[in-house]
Amino acid sequence: MTYSAPGPYSGPPAGSLTLEHSVDAPLNREPAVSDLIANFITPASLSYDRNHSAIPHLDRAQHRVVVDFDLDFDRDLDLDLDLLSIEQLATDFAQHAVTCALQCAGNRRHTMRSRLRQVHGVDWGDGAVMNCGWRGPRLRDVLLRAGVGDGGDGGDGGEQCDSGHHVAFACRATPCQDDGWYGASIELGRAMSVAAEVILALEMNGQPLLPKHGFPVRVIAPGVAGARSVKWLDRITVQARESDNYYQQHDYKILPPHVRDWAAAEPVWATLPAVQDMPVNSAIGCPAEGETLRGGRVVVRGYALPQGDQGPVVRVDVSVDEGRSWIEAEIWDPLPPDDAAPGGGAGGGHESGAGAGAAVTTAAAHRGKWTWVRWSATVCLSPGSRRRILSRARDAAGNVQPACPVWNLRGVNYNGYGEVRDLTVE
Repeated sequence: MTYSAPGPYSGPPAGSLTLEHSVDAPLNREPAVSDLIANFITPASLSYDRNHSAIPHLDRAQHRVVVDFDLDFDRDLDLDLDLLSIEQLATDFAQHAVTCALQCAGNRRHTMRSRLRQVHGVDWGDGAVMNCGWRGPRLRDVLLRAGVGDGGDGGDGGEQCDSGHHVAFACRATPCQDDGWYGASIELGRAMSVAAEVILALEMNGQPLLPKHGFPVRVIAPGVAGARSVKWLDRITVQARESDNYYQQHDYKILPPHVRDWAAAEPVWATLPAVQDMPVNSAIGCPAEGETLRGGRVVVRGYALPQGDQGPVVRVDVSVDEGRSWIEAEIWDPLPPDDAAPGGGAGGGHESGAGAGAAVTTAAAHRGKWTWVRWSATVCLSPGSRRRILSRARDAAGNVQPACPVWNLRGVNYNGYGEVRDLTVE
C-alpha cells in the first residue's frame, strides 16, 4: 500500500476513552493501481482508506441510529423520532445489495498538482477508488418507515420529493481534524429514489463491515463522492438545508480557478454546490510511470468509471501519440445478463427479504451503471525516452473524459485523460 501523510490531529477527546481506535491519527492510504485492477470486486485488503478522524471501534449491540427531522422541515405527518438498532436494520427491512465503485473526490489529485498547479489536500495518486458489493436496507425504506412520503403513485419516489430538502448524515463517535464530528448530506430526492439505490450498508463483499470501513453501519450512495457515504453512522436527519458540517460546507467543493488560496476561498465557499456526482474517468495501472520497456508490442491496462448514474462505461480508448489517434481498448468485465435481478438492472442491485433468515447476497461480477470496468489494449511503441500513454473513457450517456479539466484549489474531481509518463522504450 502507498501511504499519504495525514494532516494534524490531536487524537480522541477525553470523553471518548471508552472507544478503541485503530489509529490515533486519520488513516489515508491507497494501493498501487497495478494491484487494484487485478480484481473486479476490490478485496478489503486492497481498498483505499480515507479518514478525517481516528477509526472508532463501536459495539454492534449497543450502537443506535437516530432518525429525526429538523424543526425547519415542513411536515403534516406524524414524524416521530426513531431509534434503530443494527439488528433492526438487518431484520426489519428488506436487504438490498448493490455493486458500485466508491471513490474519493480527491482521486488523481497528484496529477492535477503535478501537471497544472499546486493544490491543497492528500496527495492521492490514481488508487483512491474501490469497486465493492454492499448490502443493507435502502435508505428510502428507512425514511418511509419514519414517515417521509413518496407521493403514493408507485413511481420511483425521488421525483415526488421537494428538491429543496436534504437528508443529512452524521457520525459523532469521534472528532475530526476540522470539526467536532463528521457530517454530509444528499438531496432528499436522491435518498427516496428507487433507482439511486442509496443504502445503509451493513456488509461489504458479503462480510460485516470492518471498523475502517464504517462498522457497524455506513451510508453508500452509488455514483456520489465518497465523502457523502458517511461511516460509523449514528444520525439521519431530514431537513430543509444541506448538512452544516465543515466537510459539506468548506470542503469537497470545486472552487473557481481565480481562487488561489484559503483567504480567497473563504467568501466563496457558501456560493458553491457541494460535490455530489463523480465525473467520467479512467486511469492506467500498467505500465508504471518511469518504467523501462522493450520496444514493440506493449500491453496497457487500467480502469474506467462512469459519471454519476450514467454508466456503464461503454468504451475506453488509448493513445500513444499525444491524442492524435486512438485505438479502442478491450473491456474485460461483461455486461449483466438480460434477466438481471429487479430493482438494480444495470446497476447490479438485488433485493432479499427482511427477517433473520434473509439470504446473504454476493457482489455482482459484471459491470453496471455504478461500477468501474477494467480494460486492456495492446499498443506499439518505438524506442525513445519520455514517452507517454493516454486513456479516455466514455459512458452510456455519452460523457467523454476530457483532456484536462479546469484547475481548482482543492484538487477534487480531476478527470483529465488517464496517463502514464516518462516511459523509456529500448
